[in-house]
This record gives sequence, structure tokens and C-alpha cells, in this order.
Amino acid sequence: MDGCGMQQGMAAGRSSVAQIEESEAENGAGSYPSRRQLLAAALLTFHFRFHYRYFRSLRRPSACGVKSFRMGGYMPEGGGGGGRAARAGRYPPLASLVVSTIAAFSAVIVIAVLHSAYDDALSRTRTLLGHNLEPTPWHPFPHDKGRPPPRAALRCASYLACLPPLSQPPRPTASSAPNASSSMPRRRCPSYFASIHRDLAPWRRRPGGGGGITREVLDSARARASMRVIITGGGTRLHVDLYYACVQSRTLFTVWSLLQLMRRHPGRVPDVDLMFDCMDRPAINRTEHGGEGAPPPPPLFRYCTTRDHLDVPFPDWSFWGWPETHIEPWSREFKSIRQGAKKVRWPERVPTAYWKGNPDVASPLRLALLACNDTNLWRAEIMRQNWDEEARSGYQNSKLSSQCTHRYKIYAEGFAWSVSLKYILSCGSTALLIDPLYQDFFSRALEPRVNHLPVSALGMCESIRDAVEWGNAHPDEAERVGRRGQRLMQDLGMDAVYDYMLHLLTEYAKLQDFRPVAPPTAQEACVGSVLCLADAHQRKFLEASAASPATAEPCSLPPPPPDV
Repeated sequence: MDGCGMQQGMAAGRSSVAQIEESEAENGAGSYPSRRQLLAAALLTFHFRFHYRYFRSLRRPSACGVKSFRMGGYMPEGGGGGGRAARAGRYPPLASLVVSTIAAFSAVIVIAVLHSAYDDALSRTRTLLGHNLEPTPWHPFPHDKGRPPPRAALRCASYLACLPPLSQPPRPTASSAPNASSSMPRRRCPSYFASIHRDLAPWRRRPGGGGGITREVLDSARARASMRVIITGGGTRLHVDLYYACVQSRTLFTVWSLLQLMRRHPGRVPDVDLMFDCMDRPAINRTEHGGEGAPPPPPLFRYCTTRDHLDVPFPDWSFWGWPETHIEPWSREFKSIRQGAKKVRWPERVPTAYWKGNPDVASPLRLALLACNDTNLWRAEIMRQNWDEEARSGYQNSKLSSQCTHRYKIYAEGFAWSVSLKYILSCGSTALLIDPLYQDFFSRALEPRVNHLPVSALGMCESIRDAVEWGNAHPDEAERVGRRGQRLMQDLGMDAVYDYMLHLLTEYAKLQDFRPVAPPTAQEACVGSVLCLADAHQRKFLEASAASPATAEPCSLPPPPPDV
């Protein structure tokens, strides 16, 4: 093939590659099937144009003014004689063409297989930056939805290592450190802290021996966990073994919450090895692990539980912010809601019940609630929240601080428990709770007719109407119920959240029968690595929720009750 033919063949290959890049720009980087087809087409195009130019170069003089070459040797222009010898000089052997064609097709097949394997590996990459919005976690992590590839490493740069000072929480100075020998009595933990003993009761040690959490018991929870969390070094190092990607940024903020606990209580966080699931509904059914001689249940941490489940409740990610819904970290959001509540006194608020949320979360309760949207008949105003529209409008119509204008606010569970409970109670409006099934760590402090009014799911609209009419007939009592709910949230400051986390992990660590060691598949996480992984919007929420060392002792956890 002459030099001109080779140049034109290479130009054809570059043109095909340009088509691939153009297709990616139009369809998104995740459109891999079309990319493989175009890649194969590019190679085949180059292969056949190569041979086509080669045959033509043998039949005519070189158009580039350079000497021509044939397979197997040099052939001067115009030379070579005639007859059979000339034809043999102009045409390559058939075997050479067959071998060349087979090699080209083999290259196409190999590249397609490698590309498919690479795509499949990416689809199952474990990542802190979960964007999966499917209702169940048990599926491969999708990679063809037009977003950047997930980043598997917790350290997003090779030069960023979790070494001091990144991994080490700041030690309190002599002037700010809590004095353990101080004569000041430690404050008593709120009543719902007693639930820690009940939540961990299935693994308590028995007088005759047995009980506790062994490695085998811990490993039994892996099938339902989204990640494994290992804290070592006396509360100075955190490792995470990711099993699947969680909804939105839950995992990122949950890992951040543990890092902030280590900063809040340096030197107090015990070494632990635990399994955590970031999906909504609990999974460890109590009835499957009861009875004499039954094996201990898998210890699994998550954001909520029920009376029929043994999942261990842990503070949810939204206490450190929820960037996808533009909700600030809890310490800021509560102040904002309370300021908004002060603008309208309880007697001057709209004398009906109010709910605004997303009913499209596989929740029969919320769908039934839509039928109660009649202020004359049921004394209720039900508003559908569309988060996609809110995102496009800059969240101007979803500010929680502007939703404290009604005397009564409704709490309705979604797919499971809802983080909205604390925001509803913060308004100072009288909270109407519709037969809650799920419990988070603080909701065990709720008492009917003390800090909320109960509403029945059966005859829901009538029950809402009856509660509103009772409150309007007894405004002083109804207002006090709302104020007590708000006070409960005021006492639920970040001090209480961190104290709960600390006591829960401390009691859990007492049950472990082994020394926690990070497995080889775990990755070390630190403040710097999480901030590096987060995008600009997420980073704003993370930095706003950063903790500083506590200046007081954690609250005093009461001993377990006699029946535990």
C-alpha cells in the first residue's frame, strides 16, 4: 500500500473516532452500547479501507509521487514484467488476506469484550456518592443514566491520605477539656436514651454464659447491610467497607456523622465493628429470632425500627443536612423554623390542619390522606410536594420556616418513617400523628396528648376533623401540646444527638467478643477525603455541620431497667 493510501486509511479511522466522541457528546458518557458499535465500526472501516486503498494502489501509479510497496517486497514503478508474474506481483497471496481479516475481526471482538467487562465493573462499583433512587437496593449500581462514573475510593486524590491531622480529631486544650473530677453533677440523659438498653437487649450477656456479639453473629448481618463501619485506634481511625450504593447522599453524610462524633468526643469513642443499612424499612424480624435456643439475631444499625423488628435505630443523615431537598443541618434548621414560628402566634394561625409532602413514595397512608383535602368538610389542607419543581425554582416554596402558619400540622409516614417529624414538631403547632408504625431514636419520647394528638388511620379524615375541632374548642390545651412538642425538639440539640451516638456505640462495644480490625476491602475515611468526594453543594452542608470538641461531659446514661 502506498503512503497516500495509508494516510487516507488513517484519516478514515480518525473520522470514525470523531463520530464516537460526537455520539458521546449527544447521548451522554453512559451510552455504552452505541459506543461499542461505533468502535467496532471504526475498526472495520479502517480495515476494509486499508485493503481497498491497497488494491487500488497496485493497479495505478502512486498519486503521492512516492514509490509503491507490495506485500513481500519492493516493486519499482513501471517495473515487474507482464503475464502471470506481473499479476502475482500486483495481488497479495490469498492466505495473507485471510489472516489479516481474521486478525481485524479478532481485535474487534477482544475490544468489545474488554469494554463490556469494564462497563460491568463500573456498574457494580461501591461508592459513597449514591444516586440510586430505585425502591430496593438489591440490584447493580446503574451506570447508564448520564451522570459521572462513581468514585470507589474514599480518597479522591493519591496525595490525600488519612494521616494526621486529617484522621486525628483535635484534642481539647487544657482550658476547654471537660474535668472528670469536677464537682458539678453530670446532666441526666433524656428519657428516650433508656431505649439503648432495650435495643441492644437481644445480644446482652447471660448470667450462665453466652450472649454477646461474635464475628459470626456480626457477619450474619452483612446480607442486609449497605456498609460495614470499623472504628479503631481509640476513636481516631474510621474505615468503611461499602456493599452497595445508597439513596442520594445518605452514606456520605452518615460517614460524616461518625467522623464528627470522633471530633466531638475525642478519645471517648470506643473501637467498634458494626453493620449499617441506609435504606428505610427495618429488616430483622423479631418473630424469626425468638424462642429458647434460637441463634442471636444479626446486629444491624439503621435509621428506624418498629416494635416487631430488632434493627438498632441510629440518628439519620438529615441532622447534618439534606442537600437534595435543600434542608440545612439540624442546628440551623431548627433555629430557622423557630424564628418563622414566632411570626404568627398560635391563636392567630389558620384553625385547620396542614400537610405538605410527597405522596408518591409507595405509601398507602399518604395516598389516602389526599382524600382529606377539604377545609370545610375535614378541616384539613393537604398539599402535594414536587421536589423536582422545587429544585428548578430554587426551593423558594418549600422553606420549612414558612410552614408554621396553621394551628395543626399532620405527620404521615411515607415508605417508612419520615425525617419530617422533627420539623413538624419544631413549629409549635399542635402535631397530629397518624398511627405511627416506625420509630427513630428520639420518637420514643412522644406521648399522646402530651406533645402530640393521635389520629387514627381508620376513618382518617374524620379523626383529623375531630382532633381539630377538639383543639379549637380547647385552644389553651391544644397550644400547650404544641409547645411541649417544640420544647422536645429544642432539647434535641446536636449535643443530645452526639451523646446518643456515643452511648449507643459504647454499650454496643461492651457486647463485642473480638477486637475490631478493618478488613482488607475497607477504605479509610477522614474529614478531608469526605469533603474531597462531595460536590460543591454537598460540601456546603458538610462544612456547616462540622463539630468541635465538647466543652462538657456527655450526659449520664441511666442503668438498664429491671425488665431488660
